[in-house]
Amino acid sequence: MSDFDYANDSMLEMYLFESTTLLDQLDEILLQSEKDGNLSSDNVNEIFRIMHTIKGSSAMMEFDTISHVSHKLEDLFYVIRDNGIDDDYFQELFDLVLGVSDFLKEEVEKIRQGQRPSEENKELAAGIIDLLERMNGTSAPAGAADPAEPSVPAAADPAEPSVPAAADPAEKSSPAEESAQSGQKTYFLHVNFTADCQMENIRAFMLVNKLETVGKVLETLPEELNTNKDASSIISQNGFYCSLSTDLSTEEITAMAKGTLSVYTVEFIDAFPTVSSKSAAASSTVSSATESGPAKSSAAAANPSDSSDGGKGKSGKQQNLINVDLNKLDTLMDLVGEIVITESMVSGSADLAGLELDNFNRASRQLRKLTDELQDIVMSIRMVPIAATFQKMRRIVRDMGKKLNKDVDLVLMGETTEVDKTIIDGIADPLMHLVRNAMDHAIEDKAGRISAKKDPVGRIILSAQNIGGDIFITVSDDGKGLDAEMILEKAKSKNLLTKPETEYSEKEIFNLLTVPGFSTKDAVTEFSGRGVGMDVVKKNIEKIGGTVTIESVKGTGTNIFFKIPLTLAIIASMEISVGKNVYAIPISNIRESFKASANQLLSDPDGNEMIMIRGVCYPIIRLHKVFHIQEAQTSIVDGILLLVDSGDRLACIFADELLGKHQVVVKPLPVYLSRYAAKGVGIAGCTILGDGSISLILDIQGILNQY
Repeated sequence: MSDFDYANDSMLEMYLFESTTLLDQLDEILLQSEKDGNLSSDNVNEIFRIMHTIKGSSAMMEFDTISHVSHKLEDLFYVIRDNGIDDDYFQELFDLVLGVSDFLKEEVEKIRQGQRPSEENKELAAGIIDLLERMNGTSAPAGAADPAEPSVPAAADPAEPSVPAAADPAEKSSPAEESAQSGQKTYFLHVNFTADCQMENIRAFMLVNKLETVGKVLETLPEELNTNKDASSIISQNGFYCSLSTDLSTEEITAMAKGTLSVYTVEFIDAFPTVSSKSAAASSTVSSATESGPAKSSAAAANPSDSSDGGKGKSGKQQNLINVDLNKLDTLMDLVGEIVITESMVSGSADLAGLELDNFNRASRQLRKLTDELQDIVMSIRMVPIAATFQKMRRIVRDMGKKLNKDVDLVLMGETTEVDKTIIDGIADPLMHLVRNAMDHAIEDKAGRISAKKDPVGRIILSAQNIGGDIFITVSDDGKGLDAEMILEKAKSKNLLTKPETEYSEKEIFNLLTVPGFSTKDAVTEFSGRGVGMDVVKKNIEKIGGTVTIESVKGTGTNIFFKIPLTLAIIASMEISVGKNVYAIPISNIRESFKASANQLLSDPDGNEMIMIRGVCYPIIRLHKVFHIQEAQTSIVDGILLLVDSGDRLACIFADELLGKHQVVVKPLPVYLSRYAAKGVGIAGCTILGDGSISLILDIQGILNQY
């Protein structure tokens, strides 16, 4: 392998993105097909296409091991596509292909980390060849790779579309004769791409991949689209030729080709041009292929719009999606944040105090409106569906179910819910941990469920939904639930209790699961039990501004809720004053604000201030004491109280007054103040106000935990 892949960052990034996406699609297809107990022809074709694409792109990037293994699997699905699969091999096939998927993911991750991929995986390749031979009788198919060879000549590969057959005509029948024997028709296509589209060889390669899903591409001109450095210029000047064996009609082929990006015209000709030099052939036959009336098929002649609509015919579709580097989106979000701050500084300038400027006020209102729209658009660009993260859990449930001999159904709800990309990255590991815990420790085995008069098939539900400015993610199971008495006893034996055990509510007992080092498992296994690492789950969720809540009924099941903000960059907040200082509290943490009267105040046995609201007592936290502010309001009656929620506890925060609701851009604290950003200090970050001053954003979770 050369160093080319590591030197060209843009191509490497595209390769990694494409390969990861295709492997995720492969897992999804396999798991759904295994669940349905049927591998449809559409799914076989899709898997064939996935492996063909990975093989080609890996070969181009010179990742030979990935290309070799993908080629082997492609050969396997070539046989399945033509002959189907016997039920005896059904489960073995899925285990094998999922194993290949795992290996390819590991190799892609190595490349992502800048490591050199593995040299070879003989065991995996041998497993594919063994299954291939058993399915095919005693030997591999004509297009299958020789196990002793590291790579397969393209001429012998039935799936390789870009290289024409190199056999002696005297020894081998023509492609047209072969297709006639198989009952399919052979077509010769001449395709032109839109002017100045660039990378014509890659576009031709994509077209060939698409045609491979409905037939067999016999030959292309120019050859070797992915390795011939002159292919792009030849296609640009003279067009692209390919022969296709299929049972589709000319209209269907035209529609499929025109649906490929940048295809301008599709013409059917009688045969390939025959000139000794391939490049000369492509050059000298364009006029004869395009000007000759009989060379065009009736379908092409009947649709003159095909050659004049710039690739936007009835069958064509405009490409409306592009891939964008996340770093660019982060930079764009930062710029929008600066615009929001600058707009506030302009509109709230002290120099404008007392002036009546009608035109300026109208202009500033319009600027605010446009700024808000720009902010919403940029935030929506960063939003991605949570479906991909949820789908990855299917593999965990499937593999653990086999190892633990448990039959479990994973139900996904709210997969289309969109969340900020940063949030998605933060919840993937906690979700995986909770699903593993549910499989290992919560869901009973079949005998246990039958004895408990439950459905023998367990159920885990992953759900997501937007409520206000937050997303709520739930991991539920119908297992044996949590035993509050056992948890309390375990915590007592580990000296984790901070008050008499009789004073613990059920909710507080369940929260003991998130204390570092707590575990309900008596023995260590390869799968963590409920409670092992739950402190890490909680920390990861709190790191992205979320909270964790646990509910359970013994013998019935457990629900674990994540409450997470949709985005972390720009948040809605309530500004409050304490003395001369201004603080911001995220709106998502505020239940209500109110003025208190003296008769509502109480004291607990330890002398701590409490307040009675609708029959419920809440502790009072005075911010001027938390931050040691001298010149601040001390009378409860004269100040304002805010009932705040940290997920697992509620309290009332006392401040001088409310200043209003604002959208604030979250900024990290400067390095020399980083010690104040530690968990428990009560500061989550800072923001810049309209007058240019700095306001601290309060960490409600940290304040309530400490006070």
